[in-house]
Amino acid sequence: MLKKLERVLGLKTNPSIFFSAAFLILAFVVGSILFTAEVDSVFRAVSNAVKTNLGWLYILGVTSFLLFLLWIACSRYGNVRLGGKDSRPEYTNVTWFGMLFAAGIGSILMFWGVAEPINHFANPPFSGAHAQVDALAGSMGSPQDFAKRLGEMPVSPGATAPLSENAANEAIGFALYHFGLHTWSIFSLPALAFAYFAYKRGLPFRVSSIFHPLLGNRINGPLGRVIDTVAVIGTLFGVAVSVGLGTLQINSGLNELFGVEVSGVVQILIIAVVTTFATISVATGLDKGIKWLSNINIGMAVALLLFILFTGSTVFLLRGVIESTGTYLSMLVPLSFWNDALPAGDWGWQGTWTVFYWAWTITWAPFVGIFVARISKGRTIREFVLGVLGSPVAFSVVWFSIFGMSSINIEWNEPGSLIGPVVQEGDTAAALFTFLEHFPAPEFMMGFSVLIVIIFFTTSADSASLVVDMLTSGNTTNPPVRQRIFWAVLGGTVAATLIAATGQEALQALEQVITVIGLPFFIIAFAMMYCLVKALRKDIPEEELLSPRARSLLERERKRREAEPEPD
Repeated sequence: MLKKLERVLGLKTNPSIFFSAAFLILAFVVGSILFTAEVDSVFRAVSNAVKTNLGWLYILGVTSFLLFLLWIACSRYGNVRLGGKDSRPEYTNVTWFGMLFAAGIGSILMFWGVAEPINHFANPPFSGAHAQVDALAGSMGSPQDFAKRLGEMPVSPGATAPLSENAANEAIGFALYHFGLHTWSIFSLPALAFAYFAYKRGLPFRVSSIFHPLLGNRINGPLGRVIDTVAVIGTLFGVAVSVGLGTLQINSGLNELFGVEVSGVVQILIIAVVTTFATISVATGLDKGIKWLSNINIGMAVALLLFILFTGSTVFLLRGVIESTGTYLSMLVPLSFWNDALPAGDWGWQGTWTVFYWAWTITWAPFVGIFVARISKGRTIREFVLGVLGSPVAFSVVWFSIFGMSSINIEWNEPGSLIGPVVQEGDTAAALFTFLEHFPAPEFMMGFSVLIVIIFFTTSADSASLVVDMLTSGNTTNPPVRQRIFWAVLGGTVAATLIAATGQEALQALEQVITVIGLPFFIIAFAMMYCLVKALRKDIPEEELLSPRARSLLERERKRREAEPEPD
């Protein structure tokens, strides 16, 4: 029956995966609208249980992914080319980086570049006074009074005091921990696995293909279809969280610029407009729409970064970039294994920040992973890992150093000006625009920033629709445009429906769902590492694992022996 429906609709996909995923996503949306309180209660309870009892697994898992990627890049498998021996990259390094950045966490950097450092500056993770800060934020008083009371707050010996110099360093360190090597490890691991099994074994771009060393041809059976259906659902909902954040930020920017009301109706209109742009982009294909938008977007983001650098405290920020790099490197190893274990029995700060980030990120790792694999054919494993980990992370370090240090410097000079609206009032979405009020031509720069967010939003939406179509069909060559349009529209519909149903509460409920859905993705990721190594050991001849210089010497020796006369 599903095959017949596929033919009637003119699709070219795996009907079991396509229709199962679409049905379950729509059923969840309808259920969330009709039974919002019940769904929220169930997922909140399960989410809290996961964070309390299995949060350590999330921390250990992402650190394990990073160590595995560094090992495989430095090992002899690093010379293996993702494709045939003569394959070469389809995109230049600059274009490749722009597409990586735009489809990865570009929109997230715009949202959290100011908001996260200023939150940690006012409420340091190592302060042990989170409840006191939350109580102060909920009390009445001016932003200046709030800043004064934070600065006078007593803390335990050895703990970090809010608004202190140590709090500033730790704020940057934690922001880079959340959006640096660990986040890109979550993206890189599935991307490498997708690229290997697609280009070396010729398997379709589906999550089930990664399990070929374990399941064999059973990846085409019921078990493989279940894996792919779960991956589609998790990916779409993971992207929906980003869509929600982007919508809130665009709405806040329009409110600052034109006094547009911050409301569900406006946010739905924003989603409708951006989804229309994404649909047009995805219909034009990867090499036109997404590539063109990505190149424009990275240029605009760099322009905004340079504007903050040269119109702000330039020398202070240049020194801050270098110092922040050292802070990140010094905190990287301790944070990679920090589990907020003390005081005993108090999960504390990490459950609501790091664990949520990792769970959220890994749910849309298949989306970013397949997209990165799709644009990375022809690169060696070493080039792939170092490029995917190196370039975006380096940009993130510079971004958070400049935006984070600038926001902290503004708060030091004008107490309450940023932590008032962002921390005291909890208006995280408006953090960037409040920040830009302290720079020249604030209205123009706010409008410029809104445009950047819209384009980031569009590239994420059209990339997601392209990747979800790959997950359901396994095909990358000439799939019907209507399929990609369907997923682009469905993604926008999911976000719009949730906002229309319960507004901000729907996004909070979705965050709970993502934390729960992230758990099976972590288990899948551990299996990815095992399957990838098993496949490499079986598929790659010993000679191909040699370095290019060693292969050249071996080839010369082989030719020399062939040229020698046969012994009598």
